[in-house]
Amino acid sequence: MKVCIVGASGKLGTYMVRHALDRGFEVVGVCRERSVGKLDAFTGRITVMPGATNDREVIRKAVEGCDGVLTVLVPWGVHQYSSGTAQAVLDYARPGARLIFSCGWHITRDGHDVYSRKFKRMAKAVSWLGRLVRAVDVDDQVEACRRVFASGTRWTVVRGSDLEEGESQGLPVWSRHVGDPVLESNAADVVLGVHATP
Repeated sequence: MKVCIVGASGKLGTYMVRHALDRGFEVVGVCRERSVGKLDAFTGRITVMPGATNDREVIRKAVEGCDGVLTVLVPWGVHQYSSGTAQAVLDYARPGARLIFSCGWHITRDGHDVYSRKFKRMAKAVSWLGRLVRAVDVDDQVEACRRVFASGTRWTVVRGSDLEEGESQGLPVWSRHVGDPVLESNAADVVLGVHATP
């Protein structure tokens, strides 16, 4: 099995690279050029495609022949980094490839999630401040997931909790909405939705 991990040099990305290699998968990792050194531990074991993850040509080459694409949607900058990354993966992954996207807790598929007032205030402040300093565009991550939800591909969107070092706390749990009692511990990743086409 051949998989592409988009955002391979980050905390979650390197975890996914290690996990895929442990299972004997062939791995292609995509990361920004300045982050390639973070993948030195995997030299000779993975193919690294340096470049911006929203660079359509980089993604086209990286996902070629892959059975699965694991994408960390990061809302860097204000230039459609998340939505550009998601769109390139949706456009270039082979038909039938399994597409998995990781995003933040604030993503909602149908608007029925239940967030605390504190979380909503924090998300609004971070979003505003991030755009003000042109460092982060949380709304673009929302747009990226909207595109995934609207696609006819086989996708899974995982809303991640805080990723901590140490032993695994088990597999992600499935819940349609934030606020579900099964999610009371922030230790659980949330599988937001799964869509499989025939």
